[in-house]
Amino acid sequence: MSSPLTLAVAAATALLSCFLASAAVLIGFAAGGAATDYQAGQACPDTYGPVLSRENMPPDQAAKVVETARRQATAHGFVQPTSAMYTGTLMADFGATSRQTVRFGYRDDGIGHLQQLSPAGGPGFWVGDDLTKFFPVGPGTTTALYSKAARVETPAVGGVYHALGTPPARWWCSQQNKATIYKLANDPLHTVVFASDPQLFTDTVQKLGLRESLHISFYLDPPRTPAEAQANLDRSRALVADIQADLANQGLGNVIAAAFPFERSTELAAQAQSNVLVSITPLAAISVLVGLGGIATVSLQWYQRRYALVRLLAARGASPWALAGLPVAELGLPIVGGGAIGIVLSRLLVPFYAPPGTIAAGAQAAAAGITVGVLALSLILLAAVVGMRAHRDFQVGRLPRGARKSRLLRLVPWELATAGAAFYGWSRLSNYGASSQQGIPLPQVDPAALTYPVFVVLTAGLLAGRIVWLLLRASHRVRIWSRPPLQLAIRRLASARAPVTGVLVVGVLAIGTLAAGTGITAGQRAALDTKSGAVVGSTTRVDVETTVGMGTAALPDSLRGNSTVVGQLTGTGPVVLVVDPATLARGAYLTGLRDQVDALIPQLQAPVPGGLPALRVGKNAVHTASMPGGLPNAVPIADLPWFPVLAGNPGYVISRDALTPAQLASVPRWSLLSTASPEQVGQAMNDAGLTQINGASQAQALDALPFYVVEWTFSFVTVLGAALAVVAVLALLVAIEVRRRQNALSGALVLRMGMGMRNLFGSHLIELGALAGLATLAGVTCGVTVAALAVPGFDPVRWLQPGSALPNQTTFILTSVAAAVLVVLLAGWVAMRSIRTTRTVEVLRG
Repeated sequence: MSSPLTLAVAAATALLSCFLASAAVLIGFAAGGAATDYQAGQACPDTYGPVLSRENMPPDQAAKVVETARRQATAHGFVQPTSAMYTGTLMADFGATSRQTVRFGYRDDGIGHLQQLSPAGGPGFWVGDDLTKFFPVGPGTTTALYSKAARVETPAVGGVYHALGTPPARWWCSQQNKATIYKLANDPLHTVVFASDPQLFTDTVQKLGLRESLHISFYLDPPRTPAEAQANLDRSRALVADIQADLANQGLGNVIAAAFPFERSTELAAQAQSNVLVSITPLAAISVLVGLGGIATVSLQWYQRRYALVRLLAARGASPWALAGLPVAELGLPIVGGGAIGIVLSRLLVPFYAPPGTIAAGAQAAAAGITVGVLALSLILLAAVVGMRAHRDFQVGRLPRGARKSRLLRLVPWELATAGAAFYGWSRLSNYGASSQQGIPLPQVDPAALTYPVFVVLTAGLLAGRIVWLLLRASHRVRIWSRPPLQLAIRRLASARAPVTGVLVVGVLAIGTLAAGTGITAGQRAALDTKSGAVVGSTTRVDVETTVGMGTAALPDSLRGNSTVVGQLTGTGPVVLVVDPATLARGAYLTGLRDQVDALIPQLQAPVPGGLPALRVGKNAVHTASMPGGLPNAVPIADLPWFPVLAGNPGYVISRDALTPAQLASVPRWSLLSTASPEQVGQAMNDAGLTQINGASQAQALDALPFYVVEWTFSFVTVLGAALAVVAVLALLVAIEVRRRQNALSGALVLRMGMGMRNLFGSHLIELGALAGLATLAGVTCGVTVAALAVPGFDPVRWLQPGSALPNQTTFILTSVAAAVLVVLLAGWVAMRSIRTTRTVEVLRG
């Protein structure tokens, strides 16, 4: 306890080393859990297990398959399967109404998952309101079904349900092609009729002499980790094998086909976890090595401080390896305690730095095991450094060339080595996203490409440190005593060149790494948002009827303030997009284009000679282009790199106000773009009785997993930068505390010479502000520049416009400056505290 500062530094070094080692493992496994959650959210909820299906199956065989699946599910610990059965198109009579075309179906508990519109529905046939809106059909209406073979009188209508929209509710996700009707012009279906129980469905189908399509699925809890998904997959395969063996024993052979829809999702989740782990392993290893280097430095400091005791023990016969146990006895407890705190903090802070995924108990144990290994290495290194130093000093003798070697090491241009590593990473970055162009969902991992930003920042830090080292070495030539605070600040910096250079390098690395990590992460989020918004055109897009496009049918009130309608004409050339200037800004996705579009849209209404004024999208060398649908030629008035719906594909944007009613009527396709959610748009359109098809949403327009993988990977870079920032601040405060007596003595002298406390405080602020300001300026400049260059390189879908770009970093820059100012004020207060609390007479006497 004679040197609490040494204990604190040892504990803090072990804490940060163990924190980073544990965080790297936790981030990797959390990425696997987050990838599994994402894949589970994209899949239908009944596809986590096996799916059995067959088209054109006789009803008696279907009943046997269902019974076999239920029996085997119980034997294997699965929940009871959910079976669904559908026929093809049928003709149906509902009371005195005309004959209608329907599809007949049944799904276990299906009636309970429909929005029932009948106040007192009962058993029998349930029909959708897509039929009852146009025909007087309701509960109690007599029904009859027709097939080519027979006519069957069926029970009366039991109830009316709200027809499933497109896309349907999530529970019906896997049944979309059977339980919903695509209301195209040539679709003959009027409704889907559901039977309230399976026996009614089977008896009716048998009487009609029809076959059915069978679909059997299992509702399992969503897997939370790749290991859980793989366990479900293994259980599913065993279940299917026994079902098929059971059916073979019944003489049914390969009557049913089995599929495992979540198998590919399981592979992608595992690959995402592996990608993140492999990517951050080099950085994690470097951070652990740096931490071990800090332990080695602490060992040397301890050896210098305790040299007299070590020499005494050696003179009494203690061997070097016996002496090596002394630092372990003195510093072992702080190191172990700091490491334990690092492990606990890494687990508690997971929600703040790791992907939002579940971390299995085994992964947490692995992280703890690795950090325990780091602690063991730290203690071994602590003992080894002292033992080797004692062996050299007391058994081999001193080596007089040590100082010369130290000087030579300072002259080695280490920044050239880190610059070479950065250049190599940059060369590997150019191929990072190439795999996505070949249809591979996740980019191929190249750890060298991912370390490129860190090595660039490290090079900048080393270069800044070398320049400052040389300037401080020559600072004795500076003579500006006319400004005493500035002259004293320079002299204090020059007297502590090594600590100043070390703090500067760590500070530049910390701020630059933070800037690069947060910038690339924000760039991935922005790229996903921008690209998906450009593809869809807004938050939601649905194709609507021509009456809506023409304005004959009004939009629902809930959509008028956040939607716009656009038309599309396609031919042999580029796509032509017809927009409404009055409402385009309300519903279209225009992030990054709004100012340009606001200025150009009014110009589309002014006539131009030779054709229609148009905005040209994408790269197209043609000045005037022939238009489909008999429209006049397009005369571009401006070029845009991309546009909603068109994205970066070649096309033209024209105003509907420039078209005649006849030309508007010739537009074959109209789409509604809305900032409302798909559920809100679907509900509003259904309530208004308006047809909607081909729905698309921004959330599902692109596979987001490749973007997330890059974002999750650089979350460790951000954590590394934050840890280095803590190290830089602690190093600065420790350096000030170490020279506390020197500050007190120099302060007492200058105060006795007439300098005021305010000027002395200003001198310390100049010293610390120059150091923190240079670190902040270099770190922010380098980090933001590296992020701006790296964001397009890490884009997993470079072929899709708009291209990725670094978002506005003003908030980060202002935050960094504010943090630097606070650190400078705190450090200045610490430096002045020793002067204010020290008695001048005692300092001078000492």
